[in-house]
Amino acid sequence: MEISKTYWFVFYRDMLLIEKEKDACHVPFSENPPTVVPAGSKIHTIGSWNEHECKTYALLSPIEGNAIPNCFMEGLRSSFNMLPFEEYHWAGKASQILNWDANTKFCPRCGELTYQISPIGKKCPICRQEFYPIISPAIIVRITRGDDEVLLVHARNFKRDFFGLVAGFVEAGESLEECVYREVMEETQLKIKNLKYFGSQTWPYPSGIMIGYTAEYESGELKLQDEELSKGGWFKRDALPPIPEKLSLARKLIDDWLEN
Repeated sequence: MEISKTYWFVFYRDMLLIEKEKDACHVPFSENPPTVVPAGSKIHTIGSWNEHECKTYALLSPIEGNAIPNCFMEGLRSSFNMLPFEEYHWAGKASQILNWDANTKFCPRCGELTYQISPIGKKCPICRQEFYPIISPAIIVRITRGDDEVLLVHARNFKRDFFGLVAGFVEAGESLEECVYREVMEETQLKIKNLKYFGSQTWPYPSGIMIGYTAEYESGELKLQDEELSKGGWFKRDALPPIPEKLSLARKLIDDWLEN
């Protein structure tokens, strides 16, 4: 009987195990796990792709040097530039499942050890509550002024010196659109108009989804929220500062503006 191969998404924290063959990088694709599965680390089946199962598990320590021939560990975000897109997409899902598993070992209401009832479901044996992966929605909005200016900002939590778009998490009790208007006013003191949905993107850092919008400047003087933004302003098409990488929805929104 032939044993089917599996796509293995192996993580240590946010570091993904990647295999390099010649000039191409992939996640390990084999019959058995590419490493010893640590005691207490559960193998999760996260779906099926190309008629093969996709599985994930967590390591207790990173793979060092040449411990596994032709393999190395890379941050999930930077793996976007190495892996085929579909593999990166599955890696993002795997990362979110592992994060959910680590954060739901015990019931938050009574402290009892939970047990798994489905690939994405757990249950408390005492208070009978069920737990599923929680995805945190955030909005991001491209604001233009006229035909040749876009608002770009640098958030204080950015690790690199690039400029992005106004963004923020949706709060309890508000719609996505209400969140856009609130975040824009809080962070810039500007009023916007012609708000339109653009698209969405899973954002597994660790468990989010970005919902993108476009809008136009209506009125107000730009005043940045000091505790959130370190710099920002209106930029013309031919004089943009460093902008986010192709990975992000922010870049897709900016590129869409540049191309139209």
